[in-house]
Amino acid sequence: MFLPTTRDEVRRFGWDRLDVILVSGDCYIDSPLMGVAVIGNVLINVGYRVGVIAQPDVSTDTDITRLGEPELFWGVTAGSVDSMVANRTASGKKRRTDDYTPGGVNNRRPDRASIVYSNLIKRYFKNTVPIILGGIEASLRRIAHYDFWTDSIRRSILFDAKADFLLYGMAERSVVELAQYLAEKKSPVNIRGLCYIDASVPHGSIEVPSFREVGTSKKAFTRMFHLFYRNNDPLSASPIVQKYDNRYLIQNPPAYYLSTPELDHVYSLDYRYDTHPYYTNQGKVTALDTIQFSIASHRGCYGECNFCSIAVHEGRTVRWRSHESIIKEAQKMTTHPDFKGVIHDIGGPTANMYGFECSIKTRAGCCPDRRCLFPEVCPHLPVDHSTQINLLKELRVIPGIKKVVVASGIRYDMVLYDRKAGERNLRNVVSHHVSGQMKIAPEHSQYRVLKLMGKPDITTLLKFKELFYQFTKQAQKEQYLTYYLIAAHPGCTQNDMRKLYLFAIKHLGILPEQVQLFTPTPSTYATLMYYTERDPFSGKPVFVEKNVTKRAKQREILTSRRKS
Repeated sequence: MFLPTTRDEVRRFGWDRLDVILVSGDCYIDSPLMGVAVIGNVLINVGYRVGVIAQPDVSTDTDITRLGEPELFWGVTAGSVDSMVANRTASGKKRRTDDYTPGGVNNRRPDRASIVYSNLIKRYFKNTVPIILGGIEASLRRIAHYDFWTDSIRRSILFDAKADFLLYGMAERSVVELAQYLAEKKSPVNIRGLCYIDASVPHGSIEVPSFREVGTSKKAFTRMFHLFYRNNDPLSASPIVQKYDNRYLIQNPPAYYLSTPELDHVYSLDYRYDTHPYYTNQGKVTALDTIQFSIASHRGCYGECNFCSIAVHEGRTVRWRSHESIIKEAQKMTTHPDFKGVIHDIGGPTANMYGFECSIKTRAGCCPDRRCLFPEVCPHLPVDHSTQINLLKELRVIPGIKKVVVASGIRYDMVLYDRKAGERNLRNVVSHHVSGQMKIAPEHSQYRVLKLMGKPDITTLLKFKELFYQFTKQAQKEQYLTYYLIAAHPGCTQNDMRKLYLFAIKHLGILPEQVQLFTPTPSTYATLMYYTERDPFSGKPVFVEKNVTKRAKQREILTSRRKS
């Protein structure tokens, strides 16, 4: 069901007031792929009265006051994307469009939206109930962090927003606990997945270098980040504290991951798979084209690419839904009046991580000194694509479904590592689940740059490419691989980009198109490299291109020849 967005809708629910009001930088789409919809539906399911204010006008009180004041708390999120990334290109220019805004014009989400919305609430509701930050912007800025947009170390967003608490990661479990504590007028400071500010340090905490230290010493900042990153697993993490003058930021250990039955329950709730009618007449929301009929099969990623924030936000342990849950969601989609027979994606952060995990990791937590896929696939990871093969076969035969697309991207090194079912899965996907193009993300071709990215060597890429086109020919289809590439990543020079261009022409047979200019975002190792100009694992110096014109030149080396 749609969560209420106006007082009239609240009354139609039979409510006189709301317990929780969620404020978001995205338009309100009621989909299990949208954080506000998930959190709102989870809270309603356990009995709380929840409303949504999406993309409020920050210049007046018209939007922020239209639902009144909640009984328990305000939930504030910048939306599905960090607001600075949503609003600014890697070159610092203002983005003109926003896929999560009705009409597509980027004029509704303020820079640093979590801070702006928190201040907006306090402007019109004095001494209000607690303000809780959540979503990816808050999650990745929960500790002192490098901010590319100001080229400075910023405080935890909890201090800058002057909010009461912050819930990080995938917060279904912790937000229900928080609501229960606040309803019972108890302190929530022991909840997992919660950050708060206090004058004292909890017993057993790990104290990372203070804000003052990390602001003046890159070595201290690196030390802080290592400790922060290593304490992100629910099974092994300790509380982290960081001093800010005479107060401390306290990060409790992460919330325990949802089990398969718990994930199934979250995705079984009454989502409408559409934009809320209140916002429909304001224009089309482009993001709906992608997410409306896409299905999340799992969460988390053990890829740990150094430029990616998924490991810090969703976690390094993969959790998945049951076949039955996914089949039921697909069947439900076929009854939607807008459904045309195509499921646009079935997957997660990486499509082929469904249905298997390392037993050591699920018992004791992530290894502190090794990664699952880099520099090569760990022998303890039981890579097996059989479960995904069976799932896709079941989805294909559902009445009303014409095609199921695997669009999330595939780790080709895992396909090749899986001697039992890897090639069989690729053949299956190529034969039935590609919509003209399959996306993969080699990012680069040069070994030194790939190592700093945490990406596999190109030999696996070339073998995968050979298999893809072999199976495509056998299936008598016309379909292609598309390659995501990154320019100006730490360690990358203009000469590296020239070599990448020649590699793309000679070995991939393409003129590069999907080229992203590296954007340093909070809480990634690549951003740490960008800021410190050092490899955080070896301590050795790393070339980093920081000149705006020369960064753009790296991208142009791949794209300008195509345009000419």
